[in-house]
Amino acid sequence: MILNLPFKRLMRKAAFFLCLAIFVTQVLWVILPVSASFEPIFHFNLIIDDLSRIVLFCIGIVLFAALFVGEHVIRDEDQKFNFLSLLLIALAGMNGVVMVKDVFSLYVFLEITAVASFVLISLYRDKDALEAAFKYLVMSAVATVLMLSSIALLMLFSGDTSFSAINAAIMTSHHSSLIMIAMGLFICGLFIKGGLMPFHGWLPDAYSAAPSPVSILLAGIVTKTVGVYALIRIVSLVFVFDNPIKYLLMFVGALSIVFGALAALGQSDFKRMLAYSSISQVGYIIIGLGCGTPLSIFGAIFHLLNHSIFKTLLFVNSAAVELETGSRDMDKMSGLAEKMPITGVTSVLAVLSTAGIPPLSGFWSKLIIILALWVSGYRVYAVIAVAASVITLAYFLSMQRRVFWGKPGKEFNNVKETGFMLAFPSLILAFLIIAIGILFPFLARFYTSLPGILGG
Repeated sequence: MILNLPFKRLMRKAAFFLCLAIFVTQVLWVILPVSASFEPIFHFNLIIDDLSRIVLFCIGIVLFAALFVGEHVIRDEDQKFNFLSLLLIALAGMNGVVMVKDVFSLYVFLEITAVASFVLISLYRDKDALEAAFKYLVMSAVATVLMLSSIALLMLFSGDTSFSAINAAIMTSHHSSLIMIAMGLFICGLFIKGGLMPFHGWLPDAYSAAPSPVSILLAGIVTKTVGVYALIRIVSLVFVFDNPIKYLLMFVGALSIVFGALAALGQSDFKRMLAYSSISQVGYIIIGLGCGTPLSIFGAIFHLLNHSIFKTLLFVNSAAVELETGSRDMDKMSGLAEKMPITGVTSVLAVLSTAGIPPLSGFWSKLIIILALWVSGYRVYAVIAVAASVITLAYFLSMQRRVFWGKPGKEFNNVKETGFMLAFPSLILAFLIIAIGILFPFLARFYTSLPGILGG
């Protein structure tokens, strides 16, 4: 609201620094030992716990990266100002999703985030982006109908929309067919929001057609907040986490892992390959949640954090490559690491973390999920998770070979590192990948309360 008050010229100059201050404050508030108790001006029913803090940290760090890339990539001043305003609306929506304690408020903040995302995808108003935004709009509308129908049915039983009241009502009659339908409708709505297979049709187009900073926002945190995080909260705090839900989550997670990885293997468009990779990696989070043990839930939450970081880094690097080469076609590139050393090295770190190579952060979260599946008796799913990691390594090594390795062609003689605004967030994200991997044992002890929060 402050940015859109009078003094238009002054506000435009201050917009970047105001956004930067807000995002940095959010990250610092999460990582510093400050009290989580506060009295908001608007009296929402809010929850702040370790899970909330982790996702709030992810939101802050991803928006920080998107802010720097947007400042450098978006040339038109009006579009840049609109981007920053929409970024703050998306921030408000995602923070609301993370902290609310009733299903209707959750739905409202999901829609705030979705509306901001529609406009951001079509920021440049080109044909592909408008088509992608329309697909997202249609699929999101379907998810809205499913979730509102579910909320109506749940209110018939509970008379309230709070997590605790609905959970108490479900516990007394969770074998009711209407309750089962309500739970199924809400979960399917969140599957669509999270872009999980087989509800993923909008996601590759949205990620690839959106402007580069918007792709960072969508892939880094939006789908994880409105889909994955909301699913974790609803399944663990509201619904009865029994076998039918567990089997559904594990099946959808495994489907996303396998087919997302296989689809990524055949892509030549840099951003589209990363989009399918995101579907596959989110599948690991869902399969860990579906396993339902304290260890697997911890692994799922840890992988949510890791995926936000390494996927954001990969999309930042794809923005750098596209900006310098003017193309996303990996088959037309070669040897860019020689011209763009920071982008090349940080990309390798992100790739190895995504594939689960030690001692980087992605290794630990994947290892925890796979061990939890094996120990719990879901050994077929554990084998699927390991096999998909091999496929992940294959398509990312192919990406590295085509884009960064080898000898650069003559058409890339003028290519250079993109400068501070993209290199700075890349280096921070790469540092986090290494630091979290090395410091994992300390982080694990710090977040031992997570499974308890989720009813584990």
